[in-house]
Amino acid sequence: MTRRMKIGLMVTLLAGLLSATAFAVGAHGGRHGIMKRVVSAAIDDALDAAQVTQEQRTRIDAARDRAFGALEEHRKTRAAHMEELLRLFEADHVDPGQVQALRFQAEEEHRKIGDAISQVVLEAHEALTPAQRRAVADHVRAHRRHRGE
Repeated sequence: MTRRMKIGLMVTLLAGLLSATAFAVGAHGGRHGIMKRVVSAAIDDALDAAQVTQEQRTRIDAARDRAFGALEEHRKTRAAHMEELLRLFEADHVDPGQVQALRFQAEEEHRKIGDAISQVVLEAHEALTPAQRRAVADHVRAHRRHRGE
C-alpha cells in the first residue's frame, strides 16, 4: 500500500467517523445510543471484511469506546452550555468576554472529540496488517459508492 493510499484511507476513515460523530453530537435523547450502534456496526462490518483477529478487534474497540466517551462527555454538557448562552443573550447587556469563554470551551470540547477520533484511526492503522487495511479501505469505498457518495 503506497503512502498516498494510506493517507487516503486515513482521510476517508476520519471523514466517515467525523460525519458519524457530527450526527451523534447533534442527536437528542436516545438517538445517541442509536448512532453509537450504527457506527459500531459499520466498524464491525469493516473489520469482518478484513478478517481481523479477536485481539485486533479488542484494540480497535477500545479506541472506539474512548472516542464514544469523548462524545458522551460533550453530550452531557451541551444542554448546560446552551442554557448559559441563552442566559447571556437574554441579558440587557452581553459580556463579550463571557461569550468568548463559552466559545473557547466549546472549541476545546470539539478538539477533544477530534483528538479521540484521530486516535482511533491511528490505533486501527497500527493494529491491522497492510492487507487488512486494504480490505477495510475497499469495504469503506464499496459502501460509500453504494450510498452515492
